[in-house]
Amino acid sequence: MRTIRRGGEHEIEIKKSRFICALARVDGEEAARAFIAERRKEHWNANHNCTAYILGDDGAIQRSSDDGEPAGTAGVPMLEVLRHRRITDTVAVVTRYFGGTKLGAGGLIRAYGNSVSAAVDEFGLLERRRLLVVDVYADYVLGGRLESDLRDSSLTVREVAYEDRIRIEVALPESGLSDFEVRLAELTGGRAEFEVRGNTTVEVEPEQDS
Repeated sequence: MRTIRRGGEHEIEIKKSRFICALARVDGEEAARAFIAERRKEHWNANHNCTAYILGDDGAIQRSSDDGEPAGTAGVPMLEVLRHRRITDTVAVVTRYFGGTKLGAGGLIRAYGNSVSAAVDEFGLLERRRLLVVDVYADYVLGGRLESDLRDSSLTVREVAYEDRIRIEVALPESGLSDFEVRLAELTGGRAEFEVRGNTTVEVEPEQDS
């Protein structure tokens, strides 16, 4: 899954109607509802404040509202943009100020979807990856060089602690654990040990969509 890099507000105009999309990162339904309430209060005189949000590591919580627009023409297309781009823990509110020209059902679907899509493009995305957290233990004579080698690799060095031995905490994909074990043995002549301690989630630049 992905999430937005940052929140913000982005506006487009279609046939004199203003569509203002506000995006925010949220950690639960309470935060999502609070953001929606804040936007509706700020734009109390708008014709519509339509909403969509997706929450959870697997995007299991999904909600949307047309807020008076014809059913299925606002909240659903907004939600579909978030789904298609695999975005979670994000809320979108599109405020519409009517410009006097009716857009029709198809026009509304495109307008609300494009409003969210343009805002996502404006503020950017980060990809969330689930990684293993591994503690590496080595004697001090090996520690400095080992830390340097690990930092120069594709692994994420999270912490270095100087205890009875040096402990280097790294994060790596579960699929890379076997290769890591081999590499660690090569770097230290088999004189370092490691222990898998748990999991963590990191946010990185997303791979380009095909």
